Amino acid sequence: MAELSFSKLTKTFDDAPALNDINAQIRSGEFVALLGPSGCGKTTLLRLTAGFEQPSEGEIRVDGEIVAGAGRFVPPEAREIGIVFQSYALWPHKTVRANVSYPLEVRRLPRDQRQKRVAEALALTGLTAYADRMPSQLSGGQRQRVALARCLVFEPRAVLLDEPLANLDLALRASMQDVFAMFHRRTGATMLYVTHDQGEALALADRVAVMESGRIRQFAAPEILYREPADCFVAGFVGDGAVVSARLTGRADDHRLLLNVLGQQVWSRSATAMPSHVSIRPEAITISNDAALRARVTNCTYLGGRFRLTLDAAGETLVAFAPRRAAIGEVVGVAMDDIWAFRDPAHEVRLGETLTYA
Repeated sequence: MAELSFSKLTKTFDDAPALNDINAQIRSGEFVALLGPSGCGKTTLLRLTAGFEQPSEGEIRVDGEIVAGAGRFVPPEAREIGIVFQSYALWPHKTVRANVSYPLEVRRLPRDQRQKRVAEALALTGLTAYADRMPSQLSGGQRQRVALARCLVFEPRAVLLDEPLANLDLALRASMQDVFAMFHRRTGATMLYVTHDQGEALALADRVAVMESGRIRQFAAPEILYREPADCFVAGFVGDGAVVSARLTGRADDHRLLLNVLGQQVWSRSATAMPSHVSIRPEAITISNDAALRARVTNCTYLGGRFRLTLDAAGETLVAFAPRRAAIGEVVGVAMDDIWAFRDPAHEVRLGETLTYA
């Protein structure tokens, strides 16, 4: 399997930047998701990696070898990188077996080797019983598995997946997530997975690169993105909860700060000495009649075993979980604990600002 690295990677279309100074490294055998809204540059990064586009600046390396940049460009067919498209891209006139065999035929592998590797790929993706069917006779999830088997069969150095579950219904998406996770465990393939669905990214990936406006805003493990977002965009895009401005009032040490949040004194975790905002996840909120902060319930949704409450607290919208249903308009007490504080570059503390400690 291959290590992928991007150095100062930039791509422009008609002078409009699609990617801007991307620097990242994907370890051999790692499952990485590119997560972000439409137009953030994630598919452009995938196409550059595959060799379908050439970078405007910077370079791409596969196992240390430059495949794009510095006056060198390796064509897609020579990179040994597999890609699974959102649209499946299957030959409609070929059987499942013939679709999977096609990359090996192009590479002119001997017939006995082709048959062996196709059989292994079909077995790995659970398609052995469907080998002689046509794509039109398959469900969406089965077609996606054919595309995965076709990618797997030529033993690529890395596998790229471009929103592969976008065309499937919710039930199929959940089952295909299990297929991709199983595929990664059994093959150890380096995988780069593009999605705008945070649930997919957090469930599948070892690390997630959150992208916005052609840049990577944070590249970290899912639990780090959720518990310790780097800025307001990541905090608001990844996971549920609220992003609220905060004011420093005291500290226990460099990682435990006392903040004024919604008019309350709250201890928070932090990696910065001068935060501007906090991320308040639903798990950090306790509904308690004894809490000083009061909030009005604006929505209540049953999630199976618990209720999701949307709250209006001091003009900010919070999200909390509760064991019982709450009436719309009901006023409840809100206690906050284990919140994360950070400094957003767009909201720097003004130079010369006086910090008053409680």
